[in-house]
Amino acid sequence: MQLLDIGANLTHESFRHDLDAVLQRAHAQGVSRMMVTGASLDGSTHALALARAHPDTLFATAGVHPHHAIDYDDATDGHLRELALDPSVRAIGETGLDYNRNYSPQDVQLRVFERQLQIAVDARKPLFLHQRDAHKDFIALLRRYRDKVPAAVVHCFTDSGDALRDYLALDCHIGITGWICDERRGTHLRELVRGIPANRLMIETDAPYLLPRTVRPQPAHRRNEPMYLRHICEEIARDRGEPVEITAENSTATAEAFFGLPARDAPQQ
Repeated sequence: MQLLDIGANLTHESFRHDLDAVLQRAHAQGVSRMMVTGASLDGSTHALALARAHPDTLFATAGVHPHHAIDYDDATDGHLRELALDPSVRAIGETGLDYNRNYSPQDVQLRVFERQLQIAVDARKPLFLHQRDAHKDFIALLRRYRDKVPAAVVHCFTDSGDALRDYLALDCHIGITGWICDERRGTHLRELVRGIPANRLMIETDAPYLLPRTVRPQPAHRRNEPMYLRHICEEIARDRGEPVEITAENSTATAEAFFGLPARDAPQQ
């Protein structure tokens, strides 16, 4: 079983002391490749450095999360455009809107989101998207740019069936995390995940966040790791009513196509 984690925050400080061990544990569970999420300018630069240090295992995204939109300026835009040109950067983001916490004013979030949408258009790279409590504004802006970018994934999807249908109507991909394992907040996803076409479904850990609550035994440190992607895949397969091997094969093939990666058994270029 070969798995691809489309969203892992491996630049997080909690991984600084044992990243090599984290990668080894992931490989042991069949997670052979990981996309390192860039959520700020510094984080995106660090994500690219990790990808260069671990070729064919780690790849990067480059973007500014809406929490940090207030810090976005022309210099940031220019640096992101430079990062976007690197072949190890496979998507633009994490970008989008977050009205749940409003760490940045909503008008600023909208402006910064649109600037990053334009980077994706100019770089001809997919979008790695974040949306929380902002669906109306998010979908309205995304509709204006969707046909100008090669692909888009709504990362860490936790929203409603109506939101899911809106995204699928725009031919977006959907990223499912261990949120589906949360009996307090994620039970609706167990039904919704059945309706996601296999060629639009991708899986992710969002490590070190969102440790699946159904993992046993629970690690004392409570840190999520890419190794737990296998557990998430098993849960999704059960909910979809299909063998885990099928879920793994389809989600990996979908992610390879989305990020422009060769199949694992194909010769490396």
